[in-house]
Amino acid sequence: QVKLVESGGGLVQAGGSLRLSCAASGSIFSINAMGWYRQAPGKQRELVASIAITSSGSTSYADSVKGRFTISGDNARNTVYLQMNSLKPEDTAVYYCNARWANYLTTSWGQGTQVTVSS
Repeated sequence: QVKLVESGGGLVQAGGSLRLSCAASGSIFSINAMGWYRQAPGKQRELVASIAITSSGSTSYADSVKGRFTISGDNARNTVYLQMNSLKPEDTAVYYCNARWANYLTTSWGQGTQVTVSS
Protein backbone atom coordinates (compact mmCIF):
# COMPACT_ATOMS: atom_id res chain seq x y z
CA GLN A 1 0.00 0.00 0.00
CA VAL A 2 0.98 3.58 -0.59
CA LYS A 3 -0.18 6.27 1.80
CA LEU A 4 -0.17 9.94 0.82
CA VAL A 5 -0.40 12.95 3.12
CA GLU A 6 -0.78 16.46 1.69
CA SER A 7 0.01 19.77 3.33
CA GLY A 8 0.49 23.40 2.40
CA GLY A 9 -2.95 24.58 1.37
CA GLY A 10 -4.47 27.82 2.58
CA LEU A 11 -5.86 31.21 1.68
CA VAL A 12 -3.90 33.53 -0.57
CA GLN A 13 -4.63 36.66 -2.57
CA ALA A 14 -4.66 36.61 -6.34
CA GLY A 15 -1.13 36.85 -7.68
CA GLY A 16 0.31 35.12 -4.64
CA SER A 17 2.06 31.78 -4.25
CA LEU A 18 1.64 28.55 -2.33
CA ARG A 19 3.60 25.32 -2.20
CA LEU A 20 1.82 22.04 -1.65
CA SER A 21 3.63 18.98 -0.34
CA CYS A 22 2.73 15.31 -0.63
CA ALA A 23 4.61 12.82 1.52
CA ALA A 24 4.45 9.18 0.46
CA SER A 25 4.94 6.18 2.71
CA GLY A 26 4.52 2.44 2.43
CA SER A 27 5.44 0.68 -0.82
CA ILE A 28 7.19 3.73 -2.21
CA PHE A 29 9.55 1.75 -4.42
CA SER A 30 6.58 0.54 -6.44
CA ILE A 31 5.42 4.07 -7.33
CA ASN A 32 5.50 4.77 -11.08
CA ALA A 33 4.14 8.30 -11.20
CA MET A 34 2.69 10.96 -8.95
CA GLY A 35 0.43 13.84 -9.66
CA TRP A 36 -1.76 16.62 -8.36
CA TYR A 37 -5.45 16.84 -9.13
CA ARG A 38 -7.95 19.45 -8.09
CA GLN A 39 -11.70 19.62 -7.71
CA ALA A 40 -13.67 22.83 -7.48
CA PRO A 41 -17.26 22.88 -6.17
CA GLY A 42 -19.64 21.53 -8.77
CA LYS A 43 -16.85 20.49 -11.11
CA GLN A 44 -15.12 17.25 -11.96
CA ARG A 45 -11.73 16.40 -10.57
CA GLU A 46 -9.03 17.38 -13.05
CA LEU A 47 -5.36 16.60 -13.47
CA VAL A 48 -3.16 19.60 -12.75
CA ALA A 49 0.36 18.18 -13.03
CA SER A 50 2.16 14.87 -12.99
CA ILE A 51 5.71 13.59 -12.69
CA ALA A 52 7.16 10.23 -13.65
CA ILE A 53 9.16 8.52 -10.92
CA THR A 54 11.94 7.53 -13.28
CA SER A 55 15.43 8.77 -14.06
CA SER A 56 13.93 11.22 -16.54
CA GLY A 57 11.39 12.61 -14.09
CA SER A 58 9.30 13.81 -17.01
CA THR A 59 6.49 16.18 -16.15
CA SER A 60 3.23 17.29 -17.68
CA TYR A 61 0.80 20.10 -16.92
CA ALA A 62 -2.74 21.14 -17.62
CA ASP A 63 -2.86 24.03 -20.07
CA SER A 64 -4.50 26.22 -17.44
CA VAL A 65 -1.46 26.07 -15.14
CA LYS A 66 1.45 25.92 -17.59
CA GLY A 67 4.03 28.55 -16.79
CA ARG A 68 2.59 29.14 -13.31
CA PHE A 69 2.80 25.78 -11.52
CA THR A 70 5.80 23.50 -11.14
CA ILE A 71 5.78 19.90 -9.94
CA SER A 72 8.95 18.44 -8.48
CA GLY A 73 10.08 15.51 -6.39
CA ASP A 74 12.52 14.93 -3.55
CA ASN A 75 13.43 11.25 -3.51
CA ALA A 76 15.30 11.53 -0.22
CA ARG A 77 12.13 12.75 1.50
CA ASN A 78 9.69 10.67 -0.58
CA THR A 79 7.86 13.90 -1.21
CA VAL A 80 6.37 15.59 -4.25
CA TYR A 81 5.76 19.32 -4.36
CA LEU A 82 3.52 21.61 -6.34
CA GLN A 83 4.79 25.17 -6.47
CA MET A 84 1.93 27.44 -7.46
CA ASN A 85 2.71 31.00 -8.54
CA SER A 86 0.57 33.80 -9.95
CA LEU A 87 -2.49 32.21 -8.41
CA LYS A 88 -5.90 33.12 -9.76
CA PRO A 89 -9.35 32.87 -8.15
CA GLU A 90 -10.16 30.08 -10.60
CA ASP A 91 -7.38 28.01 -9.01
CA THR A 92 -9.57 27.71 -5.90
CA ALA A 93 -10.23 24.02 -5.26
CA VAL A 94 -9.40 21.05 -3.10
CA TYR A 95 -6.08 19.71 -4.29
CA TYR A 96 -5.42 15.97 -4.12
CA CYS A 97 -2.15 14.11 -4.37
CA ASN A 98 -2.22 10.95 -6.46
CA ALA A 99 0.18 8.05 -6.86
CA ARG A 100 0.05 5.32 -9.46
CA TRP A 101 1.99 2.22 -8.54
CA ALA A 102 2.46 -1.49 -9.12
CA ASN A 103 3.02 -1.01 -12.85
CA TYR A 104 0.30 1.63 -12.96
CA LEU A 105 -2.33 -0.92 -11.89
CA THR A 106 -3.11 0.70 -8.53
CA THR A 107 -3.93 4.25 -7.50
CA SER A 108 -3.71 5.94 -4.12
CA TRP A 109 -5.14 9.32 -3.11
CA GLY A 110 -4.35 11.74 -0.35
CA GLN A 111 -7.03 13.33 1.82
CA GLY A 112 -6.93 16.64 -0.05
CA THR A 113 -5.94 20.15 0.94
CA GLN A 114 -7.98 23.30 0.35
CA VAL A 115 -6.55 26.13 -1.71
CA THR A 116 -8.54 29.37 -1.77
CA VAL A 117 -7.49 32.33 -3.88
CA SER A 118 -9.25 35.61 -3.15
CA SER A 119 -9.65 38.34 -5.75
